[in-house]
Amino acid sequence: MKILALRLIIIIMMSLVGAKVPAQDSSSVYNRLFLEAVVERQKGNDTAAFDLLQRCVQINPNAAESHYYLAHYYLKLKKNKEALACFEKAARLEPSNTTYTETLAEMYVSLADYKNAIALWEKIFETDGSREDVLEMLFRLYQMDDNLDMAINSLTRLEVLEDKNEGISFAKSEILTRLGKKEEAIDEIRKLAEHYPSDLNYKGLYADILMQNDYDNEALKVYNEILDEEPDNNRAQMSIRSYFLKTGDTAKADSMTMKILLNKNTTGEGREYLLRQLISEEGNDGVDSIKVLSCFETIQRSDCRSADIGLLQAAYMRMKNMPSDSVERVLRQVMTFAPDNAPASLQLIYLEYERGNFEQVLKLAATSSQYNPEEMAFYYFEGMSLYQQDDKDGALNAFRKGVSVINDRSNPDIVSDFYSVLGDLYFQKGMRSEAYAAYDSCLQWKPDNYGCLNNYAYYLSEMGEQLEKAEQMSFKTVKNDPKNATCLDTYAWVLFKLERYAEAKVYIEQALQNEEDTVSHVLYEHAGDICAMGGFTEKAIEYWKIALQRDPQNKAIQRKLKHKKYIRQ
Repeated sequence: MKILALRLIIIIMMSLVGAKVPAQDSSSVYNRLFLEAVVERQKGNDTAAFDLLQRCVQINPNAAESHYYLAHYYLKLKKNKEALACFEKAARLEPSNTTYTETLAEMYVSLADYKNAIALWEKIFETDGSREDVLEMLFRLYQMDDNLDMAINSLTRLEVLEDKNEGISFAKSEILTRLGKKEEAIDEIRKLAEHYPSDLNYKGLYADILMQNDYDNEALKVYNEILDEEPDNNRAQMSIRSYFLKTGDTAKADSMTMKILLNKNTTGEGREYLLRQLISEEGNDGVDSIKVLSCFETIQRSDCRSADIGLLQAAYMRMKNMPSDSVERVLRQVMTFAPDNAPASLQLIYLEYERGNFEQVLKLAATSSQYNPEEMAFYYFEGMSLYQQDDKDGALNAFRKGVSVINDRSNPDIVSDFYSVLGDLYFQKGMRSEAYAAYDSCLQWKPDNYGCLNNYAYYLSEMGEQLEKAEQMSFKTVKNDPKNATCLDTYAWVLFKLERYAEAKVYIEQALQNEEDTVSHVLYEHAGDICAMGGFTEKAIEYWKIALQRDPQNKAIQRKLKHKKYIRQ
């Protein structure tokens, strides 16, 4: 049974490559060795299979299948010359075997031997003239061999099989252009348009190539023919606008611009593209901000209005440094017909927040979050506005709502900031364990949230807890921004709490060098405390006096000055 099974394997393997199965009563030694080679190959014993195939070739040099399989082993050994010789021998011994022939042709391609590859693929196509894949291969190879005439010939033959189409016509036109045959290149697209007379897109392509080759009047005639058939054809309108711009007819170009913008067949993306193009043309041929804004206003008063156009107008107005009231008017106009548009409402909220109109922010955020309950930014501004109004409980509730909508698609930066602010709020309310948990969550989402690292480290140092962890976190902020007075102050204070007074003095002095006039009394009070514990009493007194000037009612500083020493609070 095993012998019969093995014989079946060899018959199958040889039939897969189209090899002739030797008769059972002839070449018995060859048959046995080839059978063994196939079995070893099946087992993955490549060395044994390779040796057996070499012996097979010695016994029967005309056995194509042995040469074919042997070639694959030479490829694995990176012996391309030997592999090529084997593939060539197999194909020569059995020229009708398409597997052998195509494998050899692919080998020629991999070796950049385009002439031999072309000859072989042409032979394959002669055998089977229905194979589009072979013609596509020949098209590529003729280009690689810089034989552009035959590349076109391959496309012409392909056209017979596939019928005339845009891909083939454009490829032929492109090659004809490269050959300097401009008229023939144009004619190729004309033929395409005539072949599909009911498809105006092809007619537009023909007009486009005329325009590209400076046959402007001929192109305009074709565009007008398209508009006669289809007056709202967006493509033709865009091309005619380009024609008018090219010929310097600004008035007609402007007229066509408005036709396109108000054309119901123009897509939203098409309007945005044209408006951006108009903005880029600003300063040329009478295009100014008044004309651009007029286009925006006209669209938004029409049935073609959209939230995206409104947002683009607002962005343009900000770019032109127009008053915020004007920008706000545009955004509020968007909200009248698209109340659920999150970007518009967020921009309005930001404007109101910058003005300090916190009640208006709260009203907008409450309405907008109903339409977009998963948009975390609404809860952020709600929380920050409540915080500005000294409603810490309300702010805490808003940020809790924000973190409740976190999901796998949430922006890590935004989530991280939410947890950071939440941690600050918890700490201010004396909820230390909740604050630390929030800070830890913040750093899980974004380990380099330096604001969180600084605050977390400072609060730990104030509580005298996990000082080593605080030192590591604070040092990261200093390393990131070595001239940030706040970060330097925090790091100095953590070192102070670790009783590393000499180091603390170095960093607090760096903080003072980088401090701004608006810095609170805390920085100078810390400097005094650090100097006092480091044995620099006179310097400490100097710093405490500055701190008291900035906070005259501070009893703690008054006591330190009175007793001329650091007093733990």
